[in-house]
Amino acid sequence: MENAITDFASQFSFEPIVENGECLKKDAKHVIVAGMGGSHLACGILKARVPGLELYVHRDYDVPPYDEKFLKDSLLIASSYSGNTEEVVSFLDEGIAKGYDMAVIATGGILIEKAKEFGLPYILIPDTDIQPRSALGYSTIALATFLGNEEVLQELAELADILDPEEVRQEGYSLAENLQGKVPVIYASLRNLSVAYNWKIKMNETGKIPAFYNVFPELNHNEMTGFDVSEGTKELTEKFRFVFLRDRDDHERIQKRMKVAERLLEERGFEVLALELEGVNTFDKIFKSLLIADWTALHTATLYGTEPEQVPMIEEFKKLITE
Repeated sequence: MENAITDFASQFSFEPIVENGECLKKDAKHVIVAGMGGSHLACGILKARVPGLELYVHRDYDVPPYDEKFLKDSLLIASSYSGNTEEVVSFLDEGIAKGYDMAVIATGGILIEKAKEFGLPYILIPDTDIQPRSALGYSTIALATFLGNEEVLQELAELADILDPEEVRQEGYSLAENLQGKVPVIYASLRNLSVAYNWKIKMNETGKIPAFYNVFPELNHNEMTGFDVSEGTKELTEKFRFVFLRDRDDHERIQKRMKVAERLLEERGFEVLALELEGVNTFDKIFKSLLIADWTALHTATLYGTEPEQVPMIEEFKKLITE
């Protein structure tokens, strides 16, 4: 896992090849990506960079029950790092059977076999023996390639020289030590939902601890009041610690909401750790923050004596559902 973090920037040197590219739907009005776990995370990253992008995520079996015209006007992308995720395979199978315009992103497996069999456009991403959550650079570039946004692709390629994982290692380690013994709750603006969600996943899968996330301003209308501590609820809430992901580009009212929420939480006995999203552009800010999350999660695993890379409970679950 440590090597996956230190080598992360090199993923942005990846130059995808679209096999069967002549069959790719070029005039799609919408793009639907089916993916589970780390295989759909690139969608949120790209939507943070290009707000309003007609990009939809499907995290379930089969093709989503959208209007038939909507589906016919769409490019449907089956994304699975292993190429064997059963929900995504079922999405591809139904899409092929119904004649929708399909494409595939994977390192191999069933999805690539089917893409070759049916002449579907596909991108083979490098299999470097890392976990799907660690391959976010590869999957983001692959998805951006299918979307065909040259400006976005150029910005992603520049990250190979901009990002320095070692630069933020100590910040992540210090944060892990500050969070020890606590359950992290990650808060960000709606525009940075994908960043907060990625933080949560890294703490779950790498750190092997519970972690939760939510976004402003919605949380001010519901979740926040769950931390209005009383004598009767004190034991329920004392294990939580908050991480606020601040962004100077957020709406000024969101920035004020964060400051006020931080004050109210601290008045009720909670500690709030505020981290600024910093970088030369949107992608730099996002991925630098996620590198801090990687180091935080890795050191969290060290502090608790858990194994940071593998996900044995998930593997056990997969075996049990096939019985």
